[in-house]
Amino acid sequence: MKIAEIRGLSSDEIQAQMDEAREEIMNLRFQQSTGELVDYTKLRQIRRSIARYQTILNERAREAAMEGEE
Repeated sequence: MKIAEIRGLSSDEIQAQMDEAREEIMNLRFQQSTGELVDYTKLRQIRRSIARYQTILNERAREAAMEGEE
């Protein structure tokens, strides 16, 4: 998912996407440990997606804090 698409989601939707991604990465790590994982690039892609989700949530929290100070 591209960053522009993520920004269009609500914070709850982003959190749900991030939870799904974390569950998927857990499953992929399990597959990797058992030797079933074929496409190792998925681990990197999902890890980066989680970072994108977290970045957007942090930006929104920072903006909310700045608005609260004013």
